Amino acid sequence: MGPLTTHSADHPSPTDQATGESQDLQIRPPSLEDGADMWRLARDSGTLDLNTSYAYLLMARDYGSTSRLAVQDGQAVGFVLGYLRPTAPETLFIWQIAVDASQRGKQVAGRMLDALLADLPQVTALETTITEDNTASQRLFASFARRHGADERIDPLITEQHFPDAGHGAELLHTISPLHAGS
Repeated sequence: MGPLTTHSADHPSPTDQATGESQDLQIRPPSLEDGADMWRLARDSGTLDLNTSYAYLLMARDYGSTSRLAVQDGQAVGFVLGYLRPTAPETLFIWQIAVDASQRGKQVAGRMLDALLADLPQVTALETTITEDNTASQRLFASFARRHGADERIDPLITEQHFPDAGHGAELLHTISPLHAGS
């Protein structure tokens, strides 16, 4: 399967359809103390692969500079977990995004991604993997690419056969580039 470049203008994303933004939403890097809230958000999403709470605690501690937490009224309502790829330090890999049900439709995921990119001027590409049936994530990242005037390329990466546990769909690699912080 060859790469696919999309500019999904005919597929409005949840961020395009949002009716309003929360004015008091704070977006900041997470810390170790936020790891438990991030785990709960992932658990409560009902769709994310839930990792051990230990993983969220360490990711919040060690990758806070390349991740973001959305807080409203003192409560964590969303997160983006990402890291710079060791073999491509100009590439930000987004591992997971979760948004509390109370905040869906308010552009929280897109705002967290935009805030993260703005704080990482060295990043020229964003990568993530998405299963073929996850249209909400596909729309989120297509919308992100449009907002930043970038192309989105989709390639096979992890097949169903790679997974040791049955029932996990293939993960397609979405690469968004070129990116420039603040764009």
